[in-house]
Amino acid sequence: MPDASTLDKLITLLPELLVALGQTLTMLGIGLGAALLLGGPLGILMFLVGDGQSLQNRTLAAVLGWVVNTVRSFPFIILLVALVPFTRVIAGSSIGPLAAAVPLSVAAIPYFARLVEQTLREVPRGVIEAAEAMGASELQIVTRVLLVEARSGLVLALTVLAISFLSYSAVAGVVGGGGIGDLAIRYGYYRFETDVMVFTVALLIVLVQLIQFAGTRVARRLDKR
Repeated sequence: MPDASTLDKLITLLPELLVALGQTLTMLGIGLGAALLLGGPLGILMFLVGDGQSLQNRTLAAVLGWVVNTVRSFPFIILLVALVPFTRVIAGSSIGPLAAAVPLSVAAIPYFARLVEQTLREVPRGVIEAAEAMGASELQIVTRVLLVEARSGLVLALTVLAISFLSYSAVAGVVGGGGIGDLAIRYGYYRFETDVMVFTVALLIVLVQLIQFAGTRVARRLDKR
């Protein structure tokens, strides 16, 4: 149990903690939104142009795979720094949660695209062939077959992405992005207030557990197998 002085300190920091939590959720929300809007379609395209698929194109598949793998190979802290000029153009600043959301989005798009591609590969080929035999268009196959059959796996993929990028948002906070990571560094590291550091870590653990619980429950409801 924390002592009285620790509780008093945390109560004093509560407004700042709430702001930091809001900043973290903002960064995470923008990153996940970019992953869904851009990474999702990219992952579907990567699947469709892969070997044995209806739009097979080995050249395009190789190019897309190379781009995705290249971005994913960058350690996030290096990617964050390398994108500072681009971030300033997009967000108008290189600091703050909105600025940190730019490299988070850039990293999330290829990450989720690869997860989507791998999830779609788990859809039985026979289901796709049956839809093709009935004359379904490519769009109908994607929207009414692939996404429906893989929806449970896609939710779990998004859950994995959310948990991974929650930690990335903490890293972004260290270099001026704000959020829980920034709060932990300012108080827990620079001021040697270990209790604040422990509390922020505990808060991140709670968020991870909530995200995993929600993602698992939704995936189970959508899984009709």
